[in-house]
Parts: sequence; structure tokens; C-alpha cells
Amino acid sequence: MSALQIQRSTVEQIVREAVYARYRPTAPVPKTPPNPLVVNVSARHCHLTQEAVEALFGKGAQLKPMKMLYQEGQYAAEQMVTLIGPRSRIISNLRILGPCRTLNQVELAYTDSIMLGFDIPVRMSGNIKDTPGCMLMGPKGFFEVEEGVIRALRHVHMNLDDAGHYGVKHGDKMKLRIGGDCGAAFENLVVRVDKAFKLEVHIDTDEGNACGLRPDSKVELLK
Repeated sequence: MSALQIQRSTVEQIVREAVYARYRPTAPVPKTPPNPLVVNVSARHCHLTQEAVEALFGKGAQLKPMKMLYQEGQYAAEQMVTLIGPRSRIISNLRILGPCRTLNQVELAYTDSIMLGFDIPVRMSGNIKDTPGCMLMGPKGFFEVEEGVIRALRHVHMNLDDAGHYGVKHGDKMKLRIGGDCGAAFENLVVRVDKAFKLEVHIDTDEGNACGLRPDSKVELLK
């Protein structure tokens, strides 16, 4: 082999390495999420109108905040009610979440519904058309909820920055992955976007117990 051939092959190898180093694909650097992800278990509770509050606790009664919740302006009230199911079975001490809303809604886990004798659908909050009703009892009287007993569809609250980071919009669906010994992945996590929201996932007690969710559990949102 001539010196010219050796020199040419060497140059070609150098060129190939330089081109590969310049143009080879690189893995994208993951962007840091704008806000930390919080996953909370939403225990059974109800949302009530002012009319319902007054029927249960007396004319002029107002909800009294006991504990502020993660979302701004939302709180667990001091007041609780008793729910009477279709088999005359009851859940006492059903917590009211405030402030008052424009419709009445009771959110239960699947095991709650079995115990009470309900056949309840999985719905997004506020979508209560053609859902079962129930009777609520308070210290000053009864209030019939004509419809509004649901199992809340798992969902994630996020603001516009969060939605941009994850590449989703209001109404999209995501997946939630929870690590640990009983780790699980939850499909059909509905995205709810509002400029006032903090990044927070809500699952119910059955879902939280099934995956052994703990404060230190590793959690991940996937598109």
C-alpha cells in the first residue's frame, strides 16, 4: 500500500468522525417542570349550595373553614352531614367542602357506593345529569339531593405554564405513574386547566389505597 493510500484513508477516517460528531442525533435535555407535582387522595365529601346549607344547618347558616386545601380558596368546612343511602344505610360525618357551589354534588369511592347500595357513575365534577340522588341529614333538618352522587373521575389540575410544559390542553387525558412496592399506573387522568390552578392530581381513596400512596411516593405525569 502506498503512502498516498495510507494518507487518504486516514484523512477519510478523520472526516467521518468529525461529521458524525457534528451531526449525530442527541437525546433532548428534559425540561425542568415549572411546578412540583402533588398527588392527593380525595376522601368522600360533598359540595352544597347555600340553600342546602341553610336547610341542614338553619336559616342564615354559613360554612366555616376548618382546613384550607391545596387549591386556592378551597377548604374543608367544620360542618358535616349524614348521608342516607337507598338501603337505609348511612355514612355519618360526611365532610362538606367549601365555598358553596351552584349545584349539590356528593363524591364517593366505589367501596362507599357498594356499602350504601348505590350504582354510581364515574363522572367529572359538575357533570351530574342522570346520576342518583340521596338524602342528607343535618342538625336542623333534611335536604334531598335529587341528582349528584358520583364517583369522581381521576383528574389533574394545572395552570397554563404546566399545560405548556406537558404539551396538553384542557380536557386531554394523561397517565399517572406511582412508584413503590404497590406501584401502579392510572390511565385516563383528565386534564383541567385554569390560570389559578396549582399542579395537583386527585385520586379517590380506593385508588390511593390500591397503590399504597405515601407522601414520599415517586409520582410522574405522562402524556
